[in-house]
Amino acid sequence: MTTSTSTPTSTTSTTLSTVITQRKARARRWWTVVGILGVLVIGFWVASLLFGHTFYPVSDVWRVIIGEKVPGASFTVGRLRLPRACLALICGLCFGLGGVVFQTMLRNPLASPDIIGISSGAAAAAVFSILTLHWSSTAISVFAILAALAVAVTIFLLSWKGGVAGTRLILIGIGVSAILSSLTNWQLQRAQSWDTQEAMRWLTGSLNGADWNNVIPVAVAFAVLAPLLLTRSRDLSATQLGDDTATALGVNVTRTRLVVTVLAVGLIAFATAAAGPIAFVAFLAGPIASRLVGPGTSLLIPAAFVGALLVLVGDFAGQWLFDTRYPVGVVTGVLGAPYLIYLIIRTNRSGGSL
Repeated sequence: MTTSTSTPTSTTSTTLSTVITQRKARARRWWTVVGILGVLVIGFWVASLLFGHTFYPVSDVWRVIIGEKVPGASFTVGRLRLPRACLALICGLCFGLGGVVFQTMLRNPLASPDIIGISSGAAAAAVFSILTLHWSSTAISVFAILAALAVAVTIFLLSWKGGVAGTRLILIGIGVSAILSSLTNWQLQRAQSWDTQEAMRWLTGSLNGADWNNVIPVAVAFAVLAPLLLTRSRDLSATQLGDDTATALGVNVTRTRLVVTVLAVGLIAFATAAAGPIAFVAFLAGPIASRLVGPGTSLLIPAAFVGALLVLVGDFAGQWLFDTRYPVGVVTGVLGAPYLIYLIIRTNRSGGSL
């Protein structure tokens, strides 16, 4: 009798100890990856301030940052490099965080704003306001933000049928994206050649000409929306278990999806309005972060850091690693397009659905 009662107790204790050990291991890995990513992001952000046609030492850069006048560096670093580096950092954080929210919520790596049409909506609105309405940069940004929100609402309404299924939303989003891309191309075709330069620069996804007027709105949006999104991290993770399981755990699935969608679209919209639709950053950040931190952990912060790193590295490479300077969107597009093809081929071979 004694042996029969102690054996289950011993087994339960062993199982509990194993679970605790695995949780601690996952937590250590998560913190390690986040720490390394944070150091890399800071390192490339600093490198983008130091390097260029003229190299400035850290001491000069720091003096510029704290407001001192340094001959040469005050203009080059303070007026050119610092706003560009800050815009790259914040837009990368927004794209990474916003993209992984959609991928997590819909449990599909293809469910990123690049693929499902949200970025295309902002792009079509911006091109229309540039080529037809001839608005100022501020008005263009506001219109692009509103268009991205409107497209997101439209896609969700069209895909709603007793709930939002990931596959249905993605397919509808791809269709909407194709329509909006066609409208954008039509506008470019009708425009005069000298009017298309600004539109093409914006469509490519570029940090050229970045100034504090571009940085401040997206920085404020990130400071407000990102903390709100992080407070929904646990509920968002629960939705990956399925609607019924998440509801049983006390999560209001409909409300959670509505809130995180609005917050994520806001981040994507402000970043797109500031720097254009930088290709595939929102698409790549989540899968890369998932590979780094492993299963069973939150991807929000790691994906945000990966997004920032992609934009910073892409912009640095586009400026200095080639004979010709390329916008950051060209570099990230070269990285993202092969991964998209690989992901579709892998999904098709495994018999899964998009």
